[in-house]
Amino acid sequence: MARDRSGAGDPARTLELLWRGPGHPAHPGRRGPRQGLSVDAVVHAAITLADAEGLAALTMRALAQRLGVTPMTLYTYVPGKAELLDLMLDEAYRTMDRARPETDAPEPWQARVSRVAEDNRALLARHPWIADLSVIRPPLGPGVIAKYEYELAAFDGIGLTDVEMDAALTHLLAFVHAGARAAADAAEHNRRQSDEEWWAVSAPLLERAVDPARYPLAGRVGSAVGAYDPATAWAFGLRCVLDGLARRIEPRPGS
Repeated sequence: MARDRSGAGDPARTLELLWRGPGHPAHPGRRGPRQGLSVDAVVHAAITLADAEGLAALTMRALAQRLGVTPMTLYTYVPGKAELLDLMLDEAYRTMDRARPETDAPEPWQARVSRVAEDNRALLARHPWIADLSVIRPPLGPGVIAKYEYELAAFDGIGLTDVEMDAALTHLLAFVHAGARAAADAAEHNRRQSDEEWWAVSAPLLERAVDPARYPLAGRVGSAVGAYDPATAWAFGLRCVLDGLARRIEPRPGS
């Protein structure tokens, strides 16, 4: 099934809306055909709908019903769903919580990078639909650029080239997105059936079907792990990302 993706709409119209300001017809202070409605109101309602029901539920018709207008009215504020998704993503990035250092003292780069990871993890928990959106070509709005500036600062001055800084950030965010999707999937499975309930049904069948002598490692490690634990996977994975970066930037002989 095709995924929704950013950057799929008219780039000129999208950028015009992303950087709307005073005097622009789409500025939130200007009223359109529906009294009290604005581009911001449409975007916020779309985010609320996606947060609650996911991207699959976000249609122009469903959004219009939530706002109490006809679908055609929405098109006087945004050209279509593709451009709306870009506006939603930029707004989510603009308003994301960004943790601050506990003290004003200089901190290790590992702490800065970890904070970027945790901030993005919290963002995806607040807006799970972002993990379902392909963002290979992100909308270059104020929210996206401000987020990028903030994140790059964690890697600045640690011994990476500019290209490597971007690649390191991309690697970190890929880990965060993968972890967020796995955690969301695990939570959804547990809402339908808990791990304890699943094992109660499955364990007797597996004991009869699986020969421990043939799969000794699977049996030993599986017994130690039990069920998938998102917190354990997160902590270990982030440590691996940090250790890999440390190895990459450690002083080289003769440098």
